[in-house]
Amino acid sequence: MNDTILVTGGAGFIGSNFVLDWVNRVGTRVLNLDKLTYAGNLQNLASLEQNPLHVLERGDILDRPFIRSLFKQYQPRAVIHFAAESHVDRSIAGPEVFVQTNVVGTFNLLEEARRYWDDMASSDKEGFRFIHVSTDEVYGSLKPGEAPFTETTPYAPNSPYSASKAGSDHLARSFFHTYGLPVIVTNCSNNYGPCQFPEKLIPLVIGQALTGQNLPVYGDGQNIRDWLYVTDHCHALRKILAHGKPGEGYNVGSRNERTNLEVVQLVCGLLEEMAPERRPKAGYASLVTFVRDRAGHDWRYAINADKIERQLGWTPLETFETGLRKTVLWYLTHETWLKDCISGRYRTFRFSGLPHREGCE
Repeated sequence: MNDTILVTGGAGFIGSNFVLDWVNRVGTRVLNLDKLTYAGNLQNLASLEQNPLHVLERGDILDRPFIRSLFKQYQPRAVIHFAAESHVDRSIAGPEVFVQTNVVGTFNLLEEARRYWDDMASSDKEGFRFIHVSTDEVYGSLKPGEAPFTETTPYAPNSPYSASKAGSDHLARSFFHTYGLPVIVTNCSNNYGPCQFPEKLIPLVIGQALTGQNLPVYGDGQNIRDWLYVTDHCHALRKILAHGKPGEGYNVGSRNERTNLEVVQLVCGLLEEMAPERRPKAGYASLVTFVRDRAGHDWRYAINADKIERQLGWTPLETFETGLRKTVLWYLTHETWLKDCISGRYRTFRFSGLPHREGCE
């Protein structure tokens, strides 16, 4: 078996960070399969355009024959499956694409991985892994004082997005228990960091604040999330791929619970320090505007990461304060990237020689 790994959704936020981290730290070939929808940004991977360790294939996980051809051609030793529709607001407005991509797409990938794995030599089967990357939102919402989610917390998804991810998690687990495919499911808390599409809270706030626009906060801003710096998540996934046990699930989180309002205020405080010349007269925090709450808005998420820390020796390197400072600095020094995302110009960036595939827009 060669050293190639297949990463789906590797031009998105977490996926592109993982690909960059893998090439820089591990130094083996990554086959990057991405449909390049609005959330896929090739500018994230510009530094790898001429790097032979990064092979980009534009395609859809709904296209079974294409997936099959990739397994046959590249013969990966592992799949790290990020590709998903992931924005809750979009799932409320249009849930069907979430079911198609997150449930049917994951099923297609599992089926083709199983066909590929079944045909492997016994010695190669031992080393193959399928890492299915999911979210803490599948567990539902926690009440005040309730213990954080563990790997045995019952699923109780409350949005079309989290329901579609829950369905994909169950499919992934079933392929281990039914067919023996060496699947591992991971559930992470809210990621933040470089290259995050500015529909999500932290980059949205930074982009709005730098242009003097209102900073929208749902409801009273007291909804709580557990925040994980994206590079810490990438390190956890490398640990899981190397040492995780097939059939197991691992929660990945940093014990950084913050209210949404607190996050916005911390971002404003960092901007006061790091971009004082752009400061509105009354300060960045004066731009905070409370808006109508999201439908079915979960109140609190929190992850218990004891299992991965105890069994695999992973611990996050960043506190929320250090990670948030790095994040704000990255967006300030990559403001063209941010403007290109907001304007849509990023979608005109293409790797040289990347073919157009029908149905990929």
